[in-house]
Amino acid sequence: MKCRQTLLTGAVTLAASFTACAQMPSAIPQHQKDNAWFQQGAAAVAAKELARTRKAKNVILFVGDGMGVSTITAARILEGQLKGMQGEENNLSFDLFPYTGMAKTYNVDSQTPDSAGTMTAMVSGVKTDIGVIGVDEDIVRGDCATVAGNELVTALELAEIAGKSTGIISTARITHATPAATYAKSADRNWEDISDMPADAVEAGCEDIALQLVNFEDGLELRYKNANVDGIEVVMGGGRRHFLPKDPSHNSPDAVSSTEGDRSDGRNLIAEWEEAHPNGRYVYDQSGFDSIDSNNVDQLLGLFNESHMHYEADRHNDISGEPSLSEMTAKGIDLLDNNRKGFFLMVESGRIDHAHHAGSAYNALTETIEFSKAVKAAIDSVDMKNTLVIVTADHSHVFTIAGYPKRGNPILGKVVSVGKTEPQLAADGMPYTTLGYTNGKGFQDLGAETNADAAYAQATNAGSRNDLSNVSTESSGFHQEAMVPLGSETHAGEDVTIYGNGAGAHLVSGTNEQSAIFHMMNKAARLSKKATIQLVKPGN
Repeated sequence: MKCRQTLLTGAVTLAASFTACAQMPSAIPQHQKDNAWFQQGAAAVAAKELARTRKAKNVILFVGDGMGVSTITAARILEGQLKGMQGEENNLSFDLFPYTGMAKTYNVDSQTPDSAGTMTAMVSGVKTDIGVIGVDEDIVRGDCATVAGNELVTALELAEIAGKSTGIISTARITHATPAATYAKSADRNWEDISDMPADAVEAGCEDIALQLVNFEDGLELRYKNANVDGIEVVMGGGRRHFLPKDPSHNSPDAVSSTEGDRSDGRNLIAEWEEAHPNGRYVYDQSGFDSIDSNNVDQLLGLFNESHMHYEADRHNDISGEPSLSEMTAKGIDLLDNNRKGFFLMVESGRIDHAHHAGSAYNALTETIEFSKAVKAAIDSVDMKNTLVIVTADHSHVFTIAGYPKRGNPILGKVVSVGKTEPQLAADGMPYTTLGYTNGKGFQDLGAETNADAAYAQATNAGSRNDLSNVSTESSGFHQEAMVPLGSETHAGEDVTIYGNGAGAHLVSGTNEQSAIFHMMNKAARLSKKATIQLVKPGN
């Protein structure tokens, strides 16, 4: 490792400085550096460095959960058509990024992945098993005892140690797999609060994911004895129920359930967070969000729903109002950029994935359009000369664009062929839609319903054709037909796109193991180097 004498200025002589540099520990654990996935990703990124990488002070990682290529294409067309265009010629904000690549999404033990294993790969540089968070493949899912010694350090944690500000934003529960992978180490992604954990895991001392978030500073400093961190500055998303005790007296003013909290240990983690951050601010609704003054708040915790936040198309139905993803992104950056050392921010559109699982293309595409707006909000808020922005997905879905619709045909509509004015009929004499799913609950006609999850209250309709002649397939409540009947549509296993813009974005190219994304961010922002420097500073 290269090391400058200036790291230890005033503390040791020149000769002693070189000796100290040679013995300098790394912020990345040795077992993580020795991991074959980690080494492969580091080598792959090093091979791409054709010119000196421009330093990135800030890193923003955007994750469209479940945002496969067909989702991007269909959302691009829908947004264009909503603008009055034919649609296909439109571009989402990240379509215009100068660098693109692909990521292989498989988990170590699963051909088609989940969000826990994929996000762990992206933020740690190490591929791992399905269903586990922040740990390598030597873990046994559900076995608390196998966590110790297999923990991985993440890009967010390295940024914290390096003295940067950090943030996590998601429209899903903030304890859900994708956001949790930035800060938690868990043998099971479902251990969101203590009530979700088996008794033996609790007795063995494993902490639930919500508790790990609130204890983030102590947990990181316990693993790194010389670390001096000030905690995650921005946390916004859903998931209040995992922070509150199972006691209606602790319900939030906009609680939907009669008892909002799930915690069986009686702890109110929101109150504990507020006590630990006297100059922090907790908000739960649009009004509180709007009142935040980023110049007078050191930390922000926003939990806007007891479970996941509303779908973008359904936000108007929230009792107290929820900010949009683009609003949260802009506000988060406004707070994070107060740090002269820069920041690391992860932004997830979690409900693209949920809409697909429910078989709702309408909701998946409107979520993707809002995600694109959030990316633009970020680009407009930072100096791209010193900021790396990466936009990608953790995995895709079995979502298809098919038939031979003519140019400009409504992307949510029925297939109308070139030169025709009426829908094309299939061999069974019935029309069919451009968009569809290989599996899932299948056809639903729920009219003006804007909550995709309403489909789960309906019977499964997949596996057979439906006459769509008099059905408005462009309505928000229409759910596309599916071939294989399942209780929920599934992920798919093909590669996903990586888009790069800004400092170090040239590292985004080619077909990569998903774990290489960590190395792209680490190379551009020198996260591990800067973290290591902080760990060996005199007094630490």
